[in-house]
Amino acid sequence: MARRTRRAVLAALGSGIAATAGCGAFGRGRVDVLVAGSLQNAASETLQGQTDIELAVEARGSVQAARLVADGKRDPAIVALADPTLFSRVMDTAWHAVIAGNEMVLAYNPETTDGTRIADAEPWYAPLRRDSVSLGRTDPSLDPLGYRTLFVLALAADYYDEPDLSNAILSPDQTYPETQLLAQFETGAVDAAFVYRSMAVERDYPFREFPPEIHLGDPAQAEQYQAASYELPNGTILTGSPIEYGAVRRAAAEPARTAFEAVLSGDWLAPHGFTVRQAYPRLVGDVPSTVTR
Repeated sequence: MARRTRRAVLAALGSGIAATAGCGAFGRGRVDVLVAGSLQNAASETLQGQTDIELAVEARGSVQAARLVADGKRDPAIVALADPTLFSRVMDTAWHAVIAGNEMVLAYNPETTDGTRIADAEPWYAPLRRDSVSLGRTDPSLDPLGYRTLFVLALAADYYDEPDLSNAILSPDQTYPETQLLAQFETGAVDAAFVYRSMAVERDYPFREFPPEIHLGDPAQAEQYQAASYELPNGTILTGSPIEYGAVRRAAAEPARTAFEAVLSGDWLAPHGFTVRQAYPRLVGDVPSTVTR
């Protein structure tokens, strides 16, 4: 069997699948799209600009978004999440497509005194030990950014031989909704925040990079990342892995197929700082036969 080209996969996924994972409801010519918080700007602005289909975009933390669909509280035509494992482990979706990658960084506020200390600090986490530094992160029970922050600190503890690093840096009052996290910079409420590179890039905030062994963005370090784990409130245990984004189409109507083809192209993601590899989209799970044949 000849190897399918990226373009062929995109076309088949976008318009050739008759059997889908659900029956998403949307108005004629409009497609309901539920996305991870870190995809909000890219979806509402760039993706919408690349298709003639009207998109009704709702952004939530990916864990929360997956739960809303699984519990029947949302019925979107398309779902795009910041952790593809949530499709099978929370939504019980048979297949999905991996569409992009990302990595973790520490964004800092150039307008605050404690924020600027992070720019040249060695090691990067030294200022975070200060009581005066206001750190922002997201809730690990609601979205992958939150538990990936915990993964980064767990991996950093081993990498720098600082076993008490997480306890020295984290406190319960640091969490914000993902869609509001960097907005805290504008008010001066936060000096630094653990975010995806894409979030810092699209908002033009400076950031510190982490070594590949820590930042969760290098597929070559996949085995290393597995040393970190987190248990969701429902008992699901998630382990560290290279950051990837996935999407699934849940409706068969033509507007949904057209919009999904745009989602899979990745063209809307690269300008916002996401990594769009040649290997994407990568099909995972029990993909409909019209795609695999």
